[in-house]
Amino acid sequence: MEISVIFSTYNSEEWLEKVILGFSVQTYRDFEIIIADDGSRDATKTLIDRLRKEIDIPIVHVWQEDNGFQKSQILNKAILASQADYLIFTDGDCIPRKDFVAVHNNFREKGYFLSGGYFKLPMDISKAITKQDIIEQNCFDLNWLKANGLPAGFKNVKFLASGLSSKILNFITPTNASWNGHNSSGWKQDLIEVNGFNQEMQYGGQDRELGERLFNKGLKSKQIRYSAICVHLDHKRGYVNQETWKKNYAIRENTRKNKVIKTPIGIESNL
Repeated sequence: MEISVIFSTYNSEEWLEKVILGFSVQTYRDFEIIIADDGSRDATKTLIDRLRKEIDIPIVHVWQEDNGFQKSQILNKAILASQADYLIFTDGDCIPRKDFVAVHNNFREKGYFLSGGYFKLPMDISKAITKQDIIEQNCFDLNWLKANGLPAGFKNVKFLASGLSSKILNFITPTNASWNGHNSSGWKQDLIEVNGFNQEMQYGGQDRELGERLFNKGLKSKQIRYSAICVHLDHKRGYVNQETWKKNYAIRENTRKNKVIKTPIGIESNL
């Protein structure tokens, strides 16, 4: 297996099915899907078992008991379960365009990690996307999106950029090439050497903190924001709270100030 694609989920079967369908139509095929399940109900397992029979991409389901928002921990468990040397990370609410895995594969390079973005859709369009729209890639067609209510805006250029134009946009974008949990990739060995995600951190910057430790380790990053395209389905965020943000910000400050490479509570805590 050349690549493992890892993404998290929690009690979101409708969105999860759309994401898995997105990976089922990828042009690049030599990869496995690893679902990092942070304590979902039985309905999620039932869905995964059904989809295993319907698509020809291997699906691994890594589950842990529900103990609140513990995404960092389940992602570390998914890293340990992966079979490939190269890992792509996204989210269980992001549908990938059919060339998503191919782009990550083409741009990967030793000494680097890749940094992509997403295009956030409103709830009505998120709901409107059908299985057929994913198979036919309508949800990445700007005309289809506009017909379904997408407003005009500069960000819409993501659906039009390709070839040289995407390279130029990747180069000139002011957005930092940070580790973004919805669309980033790197070498498994690098992630293991920094001990994966910091399990002290709940929602709020735990992906960026991982990237900062990879930088401290000496890695560089490549911007693929306008090359690796995925659409983000809308949802509520009941797990967000100010106290957690403050705690996570302090951890990130320490990581940057003291050039921390290896988190003390990470992958090794799950061995």
